[in-house]
Amino acid sequence: MSNVLYEKRDGMAYVTLNRPEAMNAIDAATNTELEEVWRDFATDDAVDVAILTGSGRAFCAGADLKTFIPQWEGANMLDIRKNIPHGLGGGLTRGQHRIYKPIIAAINGYAIGAGLEIALACDIRIASEKAKFGVFEVRYGLHQADGGLVRLVAVAGIGVALDLTLTGREVSAHEALGLRLVSRVVPPEELMRAAEETARMIRGNSRNAVRSAKETIFEIIGRPLDDALRLETIYGYSSLGDFAEARARLAQFIKK
Repeated sequence: MSNVLYEKRDGMAYVTLNRPEAMNAIDAATNTELEEVWRDFATDDAVDVAILTGSGRAFCAGADLKTFIPQWEGANMLDIRKNIPHGLGGGLTRGQHRIYKPIIAAINGYAIGAGLEIALACDIRIASEKAKFGVFEVRYGLHQADGGLVRLVAVAGIGVALDLTLTGREVSAHEALGLRLVSRVVPPEELMRAAEETARMIRGNSRNAVRSAKETIFEIIGRPLDDALRLETIYGYSSLGDFAEARARLAQFIKK
């Protein structure tokens, strides 16, 4: 693979978008490579958490418009319908979004257009102070179509979604923190260390509990209150299995 670097160590998968000359814009080849990466990550029991970042000065500058626009300008409704199961970022935005292992975005630079959509599809977002964000699609006659609007409303609220989408303005890392687009902002040299620390915290918890919790959150989104409470009860209690792990972890805690 050349457009995506993929390695595994210490129970963590490192996924790096590797088109620095194009600010890691997603073209068809990159999207295909990412699809393979996420399929492998989802099924490999040796890794529990993924860290997604970009090489060079960008996290991801969005879809590669040189190839993206020609692909769709001649499309018909059936083409669009067939595309529904295949989002960007190798399906991370739509299609492979039901991976219940956590994915951390280490946002090293520009996360704009579809790059922001991909970042929002990750579970935890940590940004370098040099990171920049923006819904730049509207500058070019487009708007989000790969989960960006859905997740922007869910993560930051309708007001923020309208502001960023209608203006197409650039957002700094510290403003992104205030808007809840990211959970932390760190100096550039500390970005990967912060992402790895977060990954290790996740790995220190019960694998079953972590994956069940992520699945449960996905299942309760948009449900009526009583349905959501019912699902949380079913998923939460059933995640304990035979209680063996819970008993072992409790005994370890009491011993301390």
